[in-house]
Amino acid sequence: MGQNSIAKLRLFNRRFMVLANHYLFQPVACAPASGWEKGQVENQVGNIREWLFTPLARFASFAALNAWLAMRCTELAGRKHPVMPERSIAACFAEEQRALRQITAPFDGYVEHMARVSSTCLVVLDRNRYSVPAAFAGRVVSVRSTASDVRIVGDGLMIAQHGRCFGRDLLICDPWHYLPILERKPGALRNGLPFREWQLPSPIQLVRDRILKQPKGDRAFVELLLMAREFGLEPLQVACELVLDSQVVSASVVMNEMRRLVAPMQPALVTVSDMLTLHTEPMADCARYDRLREVSHVVH
Repeated sequence: MGQNSIAKLRLFNRRFMVLANHYLFQPVACAPASGWEKGQVENQVGNIREWLFTPLARFASFAALNAWLAMRCTELAGRKHPVMPERSIAACFAEEQRALRQITAPFDGYVEHMARVSSTCLVVLDRNRYSVPAAFAGRVVSVRSTASDVRIVGDGLMIAQHGRCFGRDLLICDPWHYLPILERKPGALRNGLPFREWQLPSPIQLVRDRILKQPKGDRAFVELLLMAREFGLEPLQVACELVLDSQVVSASVVMNEMRRLVAPMQPALVTVSDMLTLHTEPMADCARYDRLREVSHVVH
């Protein structure tokens, strides 16, 4: 292999090659600082950037940015096609789309990092901390990040998912991850960092504040949360609304209301066909048991 061939070898990013293999295309690298090899790609990128972001806008989140881009792309698609001015860009793309290969499975474009969960049930990504279920404290998990979310995988299953934050030194907690700790330390419900700003529905918050003022209220409310983890937060919210209406607020009353809400429905009555109905019902004859007593049984 000559020197020129060796110089043109390219090492692509591993995840980029996974993307290429998924969509079945062969990447071709251009020489550094050789813009003429890319045709009009760079010019077109500059034009589209000018069309989309003039005037320059600011967005509070990526969701707002994506919504803006979708609207602007729809508007630009109504323009005349540069080669066929008698038709719009949208019409030409709709015709071309029928000839394109259908995407059977979208590519999951995440970046993976292996991390050890801390004793406080947290993993670190880009100087931000994300919570993990307490059962995985001290274990190694896979942290998979995309542009919009962070997924934590352990034992081959996704055990946690958070919206991705791009700040620094932020704490992103899911209070449900720390529920097993409340079983051992119910007092953490009052001052524990994951529970300070837990935004529960208003009826649940009102009942919580009332129960925490009662003796052993911490443990009683934790039992309600444990039941809500099993059956969902909606039954707990409805039970709290019923209790607030009755003016008798206690954990036992809320628990009873939840059990009534999640109790299985009574089976429907089955109608018996007329063909299975007895026309001659057997007569009850209890005297036959007395006749059995008159018969002697001998065991040899």
